[in-house]
Amino acid sequence: MFSPDMGVSIEGIAEPVVWRRVEPYLAAVALIGVQLIWFGMPAGAWVRGVVLGLLIALLAVGMALVYRANRVINFAQADLGFVPTSLAVGLIVFSGLPYLFGFGVGLAAALALGVVVELAFIRRFRHASRLVLTVATIGITQLLAVLAVLVPRMWGESAASQRIPPPVDWKLTIGTFILNANDLIALVVAPVAMIAVAWFLGATRLGTAVRASAERSERARLLGIPVGWLSTLVWSLAAGLSFLALFLRAGILGVPLGTALDVTSLVLALSALVIGRLRNLPVIAATAVALGLLEYGVSWNASSPLLVTPIVGGFVLVALLGQRRSASRADEDGSSWALTDEVRPLDATTNRFPAVRAMRATVALLIVAGCAAIPLTMRADQVIKASAVVAFAIVGLSLVVLTGWAGQISLGQMAFVGVGAAVSGKLTLTWNVDLSLSILLGGAAGGVAALVVGLPALRLRGLYLAVTTLVFALAVTSWLLNNRFFEWVPQQRLERPPLFGRISVDTPTRYFVYSLIVGVLVYVALRGIRASRTGRAIVALRENERAAQAVAVRPVPAKLTAFVISGVVAGIAGGLYVHLVRSFDIGSYGVQQSLQVFTAAVVGGLGALFGGVLGAVYLRGTAWFITAEEWRLLSSAIGVLVVLLIVPGGLAGLVIQLRDRVITQITGRAPGEAPDRGDEPAPLPHVVAPGGPSDTAALASTPGMNGNGHHEQADHHVDEPAVHEEPQS
Repeated sequence: MFSPDMGVSIEGIAEPVVWRRVEPYLAAVALIGVQLIWFGMPAGAWVRGVVLGLLIALLAVGMALVYRANRVINFAQADLGFVPTSLAVGLIVFSGLPYLFGFGVGLAAALALGVVVELAFIRRFRHASRLVLTVATIGITQLLAVLAVLVPRMWGESAASQRIPPPVDWKLTIGTFILNANDLIALVVAPVAMIAVAWFLGATRLGTAVRASAERSERARLLGIPVGWLSTLVWSLAAGLSFLALFLRAGILGVPLGTALDVTSLVLALSALVIGRLRNLPVIAATAVALGLLEYGVSWNASSPLLVTPIVGGFVLVALLGQRRSASRADEDGSSWALTDEVRPLDATTNRFPAVRAMRATVALLIVAGCAAIPLTMRADQVIKASAVVAFAIVGLSLVVLTGWAGQISLGQMAFVGVGAAVSGKLTLTWNVDLSLSILLGGAAGGVAALVVGLPALRLRGLYLAVTTLVFALAVTSWLLNNRFFEWVPQQRLERPPLFGRISVDTPTRYFVYSLIVGVLVYVALRGIRASRTGRAIVALRENERAAQAVAVRPVPAKLTAFVISGVVAGIAGGLYVHLVRSFDIGSYGVQQSLQVFTAAVVGGLGALFGGVLGAVYLRGTAWFITAEEWRLLSSAIGVLVVLLIVPGGLAGLVIQLRDRVITQITGRAPGEAPDRGDEPAPLPHVVAPGGPSDTAALASTPGMNGNGHHEQADHHVDEPAVHEEPQS
């Protein structure tokens, strides 16, 4: 028999269990409440909003499956279904074949495509970092989008905007809103597909193996579970879900234009993914439906379609920041987004070799000669492109600071560039401010914008922060810097005022030289910051936040410092670029451009500052300066995938490998290896190389601080080494 007190205790235990089960769905309930209260619409439109939300849920669940299997965000999720959807549209619309036949062929093609993508690309990156694999999925997206455009050409047609006719002539009128059979099919097929996936993962032995391999892949391999083939199965299922979403959408709204998923839908799917903690499939699906319903409600009520993105993005940001912070390592897995260890500088002993000094001087002279040859040998239009490469190289430097140093992911970096460009252009256009001063003030504006984003995002890491920057980028490009809403955004042609009122930079050659000088100054300044205690503190937080706190590093100021430095550098790049093109075009600072510069930074290598420069030179240079079609593949999706396969650490890692090999040939030992001095012990180095775990030790050795991060007292005790005297003969 239970006593009354025992009953009360059992009830008290049961209540938190119920709350833990209900709490994850609060964000979805709140989003639906916002739609019902402020963005009401007729019942028929509400049903259509639920349908579109279900399609987003299919994509989000597919992304969750891939994340559970590979710990990566699959930006190619929608495009996995784009190619088979184009095939199905060709069979049904262009060939006139039955609906079910086209659907079956498209679904089989989607499952096969998922297998091919996993075997051909994803499995090749199984030992690469998550950051490299994420960029690889961006390259796969571009490759699949091209294939989706080419497939309908087998019929000599274009599938863009084509609608798949419903298989039966059925219509339902709700008020003034008419729903057809395609809406009903989506209402049935989408939930059934997601329930089937949940059942597969939870009730079958194969699904249990998938979950086990996702949780601890190494332990699963030891138990004999074929982790690789389970990953292939997951990618096949994800491709099938993507096909369902795109195929059903083609019957309601038509085949998408250009890319399978517009930026807003991408942000909604990613938001549902992170609100569902990346792995809770029911919560992810419910949140995706709520977000789709909210988006449709806002578009139904908004006076301008441009307002839909910032309004929905604002509520998404509130939902992200309102989440209870989890202590789970899987949720807070931000450090695993780091690309590689930082590139180590040469030690003092190696630098003293005359041949090494001569090699470094030769490389410096070659770089200077190459930069000097650009305005002397190239046409005016090519010199302008070279100036643009310099501006994008500075953007790459800003990403090295934020992602390479601080380990924070920014997928909306071009938004900070746009803020700096708009402010700098406005200053020279309206108040005739000196060009250098306007670029500096544009950098300050970019730093303020980064601070505004960084303050609420301090509690977020990894993918959570990446989605926050995406939301900010959407709000900036569709609303904040749109001259339809704000008249201060520059619209006229920009003139370049003389530097200090005397030095003209109106020609392409002079502006290239000026841009190069600004880029060098930014590079030198960032090198100085990296060598300072501030730079060591930022890197130490990335590698081990608790250990950094033990040596008196305060996380909040250090993270905000990284945000602000990155924003300032991005703003300076924006000021340079807007005066190069002499106009402010909001399309130059969108989310697609942010993904491109992020890809360039990763390809260049985030382990060194010059990696940001190499990435811009590689992607922009090969796209703009190489005219031969066979060589232009270097800048395409195929080129990015090949480079990342060969050098996962980026081009900077390749340069360092070549450097170390040459130095080994010159000195007879690897860089950093202690010289052979016979019985004489090698002296301990007094300078700690920047980067890596030694940054925490370097912070501990800061004057006035001891190993525990406390200030040393005036009369501290130093242990003297024991002296052992040898007996005299």
